[in-house]
Amino acid sequence: METVAIGVLGEKLLAEARSASSGRYGVTIHGGHVHSLRQTLIGVEAGHTLDEHENTGEVTLQLIRGRARVLAASDAVELVAGDYAVIPLQWDSFEALEDTVVLLTAAVQGTPD
Repeated sequence: METVAIGVLGEKLLAEARSASSGRYGVTIHGGHVHSLRQTLIGVEAGHTLDEHENTGEVTLQLIRGRARVLAASDAVELVAGDYAVIPLQWDSFEALEDTVVLLTAAVQGTPD
């Protein structure tokens, strides 16, 4: 059984995000191209975004740290640490309102590559 210290790893990712020009840095903590379930922990510096994305399957976000806004069509939701959101197949953006750590979980439809 594998375990991951999400809080510790999240702090490391935020440090990387602060020095990245994109203001974000993430690692896959489970999955990859051989699995249908993929989980990515992402550090996003305040004021930076994860832009428009079309999902190929079900996606959820769990905010581990910080505060963020998710936009999908005409719907907007603000998330705080501990919040969990099911994301529509097409969403517009994720904006970090504070330094944020988010766990993105995606269930990819079809046979993994």
